[in-house]
Amino acid sequence: MSFTYSRCYTGELKAVLLDWAGTTMDYGCYAPAVVFMEVFKRRQVPISIAEARLPMGAHKMVHIRQITRIERVAAEWERVHGSRPNEEDVEAMFKEFVPLQLDCLADYSDLIPGTLETVAAIRERGLKIGSTTGYTGEMMEILLSEAKKRGYEPDSTVCATDVPAGRPDPWMCIQNAMNLGIYPMESIVKIGDTLPDIAEGLNAGMWTIGLAKTGNEIGLNEAEVNALPKDELDERLDAARTRMYQTGAHYVVDGIADVLPIIDTINGRLSRGERS
Repeated sequence: MSFTYSRCYTGELKAVLLDWAGTTMDYGCYAPAVVFMEVFKRRQVPISIAEARLPMGAHKMVHIRQITRIERVAAEWERVHGSRPNEEDVEAMFKEFVPLQLDCLADYSDLIPGTLETVAAIRERGLKIGSTTGYTGEMMEILLSEAKKRGYEPDSTVCATDVPAGRPDPWMCIQNAMNLGIYPMESIVKIGDTLPDIAEGLNAGMWTIGLAKTGNEIGLNEAEVNALPKDELDERLDAARTRMYQTGAHYVVDGIADVLPIIDTINGRLSRGERS
């Protein structure tokens, strides 16, 4: 008779990894979207904010590359410039993007309501706080400074430029685990507002919580969200939740202020030997 050995982690969660724009600051994830629009406008190929948001969560140069592959954008580029965008065009736009993004980041640095309270409660539970981002290290210097002024300072921050590849690859999550000295990966929860956030966490073998209301999936700031008719908001939220669950999210809530009960639920599942 043959047996296969299998072990199962039954301890509690040890850390959460948070995204930045749309998760902890910049309600509606506007800072990158408006700059992507400006970069393409300067090339006489205007894009909509919806098109600017489609690849959100990726490394910013990868994001630009993916926008150029949207069929409408590629066709308009060809009409204006005589050929479809190539890698030289992507690199040139990224070079324009960086200073524009640096110039406006501080303007979109207000923390999303509930961030400080939730982070404090997570720390009270004995968990560490890490973070991943599609922003470059240069951009994160600004955001880390602005966040610290507002009372938020994670224990670890890893940028897409710090690892071989950004989302949806798992390397930023794994580097955070190394920085924090934490394993196994199922003792960590990835929390973010984009579909690549969820894919990143899943690929790293972590629990994932999607944030449907405060980030890129709805794409509106707090005042704009509050101004929506209830029926329209509910419809948008239902669609956002569906996209996140279809991507594989274990749980989806509105915003960071709603994650604590989920963390407690995951701890209960871990104690029963359930896996991420």
